[in-house]
Amino acid sequence: MIDVRRVCIIGAGSSGIASCRVLHARGIPFDCFEAGSEVGGNWRYNNDNGMSSAYRSLHAKSSRRCMQYAAFPMPGHYPDYLSHELIAQYLDDFVDHFGFREMIQFRTEVTKVEPTAGRGWDVTVRLRDTGAVRTERYSAVLVANGHHWAPQYPEPAFPGAGSFAGEQMHSHYYRTPEPLAGKRVLVLGVGNSACDIAADCSPVAARTLLAIRRGAHVVPQYLFGRPTDHLTLMRFGTRAPFRLQSFAVTLMLRIAQGNVTRYGMPKPERPVLCAPPTVSDSLLSKLDNGDIAVKPSIDRFHGDCVRFSDGSSERVDVVIYCTGYRVSFPFLDDAAIGTHGKRIPLYRRIVSPQLPGLYFVGLIQPIGAVMPIAEIQSEWIADLIQGNATLPPQQQMNHEIARYTAATVKRFGASVSHTIQVDFLAYMREIRKERQMGIRRARRARGQVLSIA
Repeated sequence: MIDVRRVCIIGAGSSGIASCRVLHARGIPFDCFEAGSEVGGNWRYNNDNGMSSAYRSLHAKSSRRCMQYAAFPMPGHYPDYLSHELIAQYLDDFVDHFGFREMIQFRTEVTKVEPTAGRGWDVTVRLRDTGAVRTERYSAVLVANGHHWAPQYPEPAFPGAGSFAGEQMHSHYYRTPEPLAGKRVLVLGVGNSACDIAADCSPVAARTLLAIRRGAHVVPQYLFGRPTDHLTLMRFGTRAPFRLQSFAVTLMLRIAQGNVTRYGMPKPERPVLCAPPTVSDSLLSKLDNGDIAVKPSIDRFHGDCVRFSDGSSERVDVVIYCTGYRVSFPFLDDAAIGTHGKRIPLYRRIVSPQLPGLYFVGLIQPIGAVMPIAEIQSEWIADLIQGNATLPPQQQMNHEIARYTAATVKRFGASVSHTIQVDFLAYMREIRKERQMGIRRARRARGQVLSIA
């Protein structure tokens, strides 16, 4: 048995506890630090870590079958699409089933992570209840703090936004529609949160507007009586070429609901699967019924009015920015991790080539669910920590990073928010293949026969 020193895991959300489970099963000692009082991260409604974006009506956009951990399938009586309450319960059950809750140090915030002179990392934490600070050393650090907690507002701000007479808020702070009753609400964006929030508040708001800067493909939760991702991921996403996948999904959407332009939405700029899809069963019907009105992008604010790029104006009481999130690691030094233009160069979206022992779990935006991906990422990381697998030379890792970046920009565009985009099954296959190659490299280096766990 290889002697492995302690590992630090930052965050006990769905990605962090996936890593905890794998390391616990391998007998690798670890400490997991969680700023809140419970596991669940973004799925924990009103999480006291202050970072959850969950609103009361939130449901998963991936189906149960595609979202569950391989090591802990969801109960068969669960619905196809789970509420945040059920997901939080599932994550609690996951932790208790595998018995590592006592290894999670709750209400403990990581404030600094820095490499030591040798191979190792100094991690400084602060106890939120007492304010006490301590620093401990670890052989490796797994960063699993998520990337949907630091609100991203439009940059630069729209002209006149600073003197707007109404209220402005980010979707991160939206919880329930009741405070919007009788108000004129403008939701900016066309992602999942934007469509959910617009649909959520439209029954109580005096008027609901959805300002869309660019078109998007709207995908229903069900196609032909089956959860959509069963078809798009599990069937067409197996080994079919990308163009065939895109054509098949486009055809199914046209048959099921027609073109989004007939509902007043702008034509999507990119083909299906070349941009994150918006999953909604209610948006198009509410547009068709006039419950929500589509407007183009905001041009400027003036008093209590919003002027749009087509020259029209509307009086508005509340603007909700559904403009995404910044990828943020306040405990890491940007220069140390090589951040360039908000892009973090990571081999296979996990490993920092320049900083041995630093790994990122769940730092991806899949067309599909994160949880199964975090699980397989953690298996590979455990291989590397135990020495069962090794990494390729740094030059080869840098080449893979450059190739991935170029391919991502070509497919999804140059937006920073798309630089962590991956395909669900293709990426899972990529990590499995990388595990096999890493084990072969270790075998050649040591002359031992090793196998994948």
